[in-house]
Amino acid sequence: MDAVVLAGGIPQPEDPLYSYSRGDSKALIDVAGKPMIQWVLDALGDAKHVDNVIVTGLSPKVGLTCKKPIHFISNQGRMLGNIVAGIGKSLQLDKKSKYVLVVSADIPALKPEMVDWLVETTMQTKDDIYYGVCTREVMEGRYPGSKRTYTKLKGIELCGADINVTHVRMATEHLDLWESLIGNRKSPLRQASLIGLGTLLQVATRSITLEDLVTKVCDRIGIKGRAIIWSHAEACMDVDKPHQLELLREDIAKLQPAPLAKPKATTKKPAAKKAAPAKTKTTSKVAPKKK
Repeated sequence: MDAVVLAGGIPQPEDPLYSYSRGDSKALIDVAGKPMIQWVLDALGDAKHVDNVIVTGLSPKVGLTCKKPIHFISNQGRMLGNIVAGIGKSLQLDKKSKYVLVVSADIPALKPEMVDWLVETTMQTKDDIYYGVCTREVMEGRYPGSKRTYTKLKGIELCGADINVTHVRMATEHLDLWESLIGNRKSPLRQASLIGLGTLLQVATRSITLEDLVTKVCDRIGIKGRAIIWSHAEACMDVDKPHQLELLREDIAKLQPAPLAKPKATTKKPAAKKAAPAKTKTTSKVAPKKK
């Protein structure tokens, strides 16, 4: 499965991350010694189920690397435009491509085994789109100070994942609705309002379960969808605010192996002088006395 990495975001002066990016891409902000996106590329590169990696919004000149074949697409100006262009590149590489991973560049804690788990879990069914979530308990158990925004449903509070799987035909269908949903991705209530007034009220009053919400959304759009509940918070821990950046910088730095200690320089002791051979006393033969 190919992975489309979204790296087109550039913080503007009013964005709290602007002082870190200074007009450059958010994906290139340093996290524990690497650009934020490089951690994501390393995870995708070591995942056994990833074939190609398509980076949207950056050029090869930035010097990113990946163990899998990597392709770059210029910024299309909008997130949906970058997703559509990335899926188009995947189809160009392989016309038989059916599903792609859509990955945000700002989840540097992602690990290769998490990517493989997602691919294996989603490919057990044939839905159009798979959207990941994790519970408040999972998120705050792993990242107590993350202060994420949660959608409160009946019996559960959730935040969204930033790595998901979609069928390639989603790049050509329902684009207007996708545009609106992506534009309001930080406001669950606004997203619910796009699905219908009844759903909005049910979300606002926390009277709808996750399963029922998925069913209503899919019926409204006319697709088959499935919610993927993560037991790992890393896939849902993105960098939107300075405290989240500092949290991940510290957390990832702690997980890195300590550098090998340099061997101590040793000074050779001067070789001990060989003891001079003991002088042997010379004895003069005494002639035996004549009897």
